[in-house]
Amino acid sequence: MFVAPDPGRLRLRNSARAVIGVGAAVALAELCGLSLTASITGGLAALLALFTVLDADVRAQRATTAMLPVAGFPVLALATTLHGVPLARDAAFLAVVFAGVYARRFGPRGHALGIFGFMMFFVTQFLHARPGQLPELYAAVGLALLAAGTVRFALWPIERRTPPAAAPPGLPGTGLARPTTRQAFQATAACGFALAIGQALSEDRWYWAVGTAWWIFVNTASRGETLVRGFRRVVGTVTGIAAGLLIAVPLHGAPAPTAALVAVCVFGIFYTAAPSYSWMMFFVTVMAGLLYGLLGVLHPGLLLLRFQETAIGALGAALAVVIILPVTTHAANDAWIQRALRCVRASTAASLDRLAGNPEADPAPHAAELELLLGRVRMALAPLVHPLSPLRARKARARQVLALLDECAREVRGLVAVAADPQASHDARLAAACWRVEAAVEALTAPQGAPEPAVRTTQARPAPAEPALAHLHGIEHALVALAAPLRTDPRAPLVISA
Repeated sequence: MFVAPDPGRLRLRNSARAVIGVGAAVALAELCGLSLTASITGGLAALLALFTVLDADVRAQRATTAMLPVAGFPVLALATTLHGVPLARDAAFLAVVFAGVYARRFGPRGHALGIFGFMMFFVTQFLHARPGQLPELYAAVGLALLAAGTVRFALWPIERRTPPAAAPPGLPGTGLARPTTRQAFQATAACGFALAIGQALSEDRWYWAVGTAWWIFVNTASRGETLVRGFRRVVGTVTGIAAGLLIAVPLHGAPAPTAALVAVCVFGIFYTAAPSYSWMMFFVTVMAGLLYGLLGVLHPGLLLLRFQETAIGALGAALAVVIILPVTTHAANDAWIQRALRCVRASTAASLDRLAGNPEADPAPHAAELELLLGRVRMALAPLVHPLSPLRARKARARQVLALLDECAREVRGLVAVAADPQASHDARLAAACWRVEAAVEALTAPQGAPEPAVRTTQARPAPAEPALAHLHGIEHALVALAAPLRTDPRAPLVISA
């Protein structure tokens, strides 16, 4: 589950680098004599810089990292100044929520700046920071971004050797139907609900409910995705609290073992974020318990309150996506699947051009984009394949779609590897096979009711001596098999042809 898929051990290296970057940020703050509050703020800033800055090239990543203070410093000042004025603080927090989600329309940079701004407001509530601490908070954040940037762009420049794939843009829309606009209203309403109920439960720890509602809306596109994400967040929090009772409470905030375990949690957050949101939340919850131990306020009742606030936030998110401008799961599923299929076609076409001798053709970026799109497909289909889903026919259909798309991705990776070999030769049959792949994709992505191209596939696999043709045949076979789950009534029983 965790080891694969991880092409080039990229997640492993990125997770190890995150531990170094966050550790360097905290160590630098401590060496400069800053307070524990400032050191924790700096560590969080470094974690966010390494986790949320996902621009398509290294130069853009540097620029976004340098711009994080532009979003973070004003929010820190606002949050600390209004800390003792509850009504104004709450209104400002909700304004930051709306602006942070709305900023996602500006792509990866807006996404990162929006998250950073929100978390700077959140951390002042978590640490109860006051206006007098603002200078050292600024210093800690500045030092943290410097340390994280040095580790990321100078000491261990993973992206320089392995260029990151561009994050797939969100689904299209206009006006209130635009995903960023719709989610801005949904998230603000969810956070408003979480804030009100959370404060009724606890005037000191209400921010956990708001944080839960906020993060549930990150990287979701439909009602079903958001509901499943909320459920997984609660599951991760419950298991993290159980671990916190066994690990964090007995430590009583002892610095050395706490620091070591926080490093393990940072690694876990980065390494499990892609394959399992529940496991990521497990590590987030354990880390929060360890930080509470460092602050000297950890006790079992606080962990129970953490669960209650998380449940309130998840409930707020669920109500918001059901009531306010909802988007059905089916609409999001169809859009992401079609984009993945078109990426398969682009990957095969670029591979064919490369095998034909075009040195400018590069299928690798298309293959990397396909991996990201498949991640979005898995997220979109998560509500249907969830163990608690009562829709048995749709669950079977969704599982077959995922299996066949994964088969396409495996064959695309193999084809790209063959195309990268300078000794690989071009076979005249590749063009015909590539054409059949394109025809299969056209048939699957054509609007319902439109005439579909006739698609046929050969039954005999090419000999092992023809690897490129074998991979194309595998892609073609998977695409033809996808017609059954994608082009028939989703409520009908799934019939798998021989």
